[in-house]
Amino acid sequence: MKQHAHFEMDLPASLREALAGYSWDRQTIGHSDAGVFKLTANGKPVLFLKTELSGKFAELPDEVARLRWLGNHGIPCPEVFVFETHAGHHWLLMTAVAGRDLVSQEMAPDKAIAIMADALRRLHALDVATCPFDHRLGQRIAVAKARAEAGEVDEYDFDDERLGQTAQQVFGELLARRPASETLVVTHGDASMPNFVADGGRFTGFVDCSRLGVADLHQDLALACWSIHFNLGEEWIEPFLALYGLPEADAAKLSYYQLLDEFF
Repeated sequence: MKQHAHFEMDLPASLREALAGYSWDRQTIGHSDAGVFKLTANGKPVLFLKTELSGKFAELPDEVARLRWLGNHGIPCPEVFVFETHAGHHWLLMTAVAGRDLVSQEMAPDKAIAIMADALRRLHALDVATCPFDHRLGQRIAVAKARAEAGEVDEYDFDDERLGQTAQQVFGELLARRPASETLVVTHGDASMPNFVADGGRFTGFVDCSRLGVADLHQDLALACWSIHFNLGEEWIEPFLALYGLPEADAAKLSYYQLLDEFF
């Protein structure tokens, strides 16, 4: 049986018609709980389909709102074609961003970090007053608490220094270490390398935008630094921060926002 067959059977009628003749290829990069499929057909545009169980902690409705907002503010990202809730699932059909993500393609590390730094500077230059998505710490800590209490936090996926701890123990650390101030910008919210797409050495768009919102700029720098460390090596973090324009980034805040990410 094809890998996507059970998804295809549950497709809303509108999508079944739109996707007739497309080949499905399940995507595995990234850590999303959604099923993500790349759809291709001769003579037709490449599309992406995401599906997830509907429910309190579903992310696709958030992603739809953010993609529409981001596209209207001049930042390249997928365009939403169809969003429906059907058979207990959310379904999001969107355009493909040209190129490939920064992990999937062969690119020199210096080029990759330059693309990331430039893209984040551009995003962070948006006017926070125009962004309706509040991801300041008060709001995000409340969501982290709700996710921990609902058993939505994967304790087996904690970073090495927290492996073996419970979500409640880590949440205690989150409260105790909360920074006293926030430098607010429009953040991507999950600024890891797989969520930057480039083509021909040029940035072409952000993907996986469900966590975009107004937050401290260290939210994005923290996850970018973690991803650079994981994919390229520790030695590329300092050059990345210099290219971004914050060589003296707050180490305690970088660490804190990596801690916060354990809950998402």
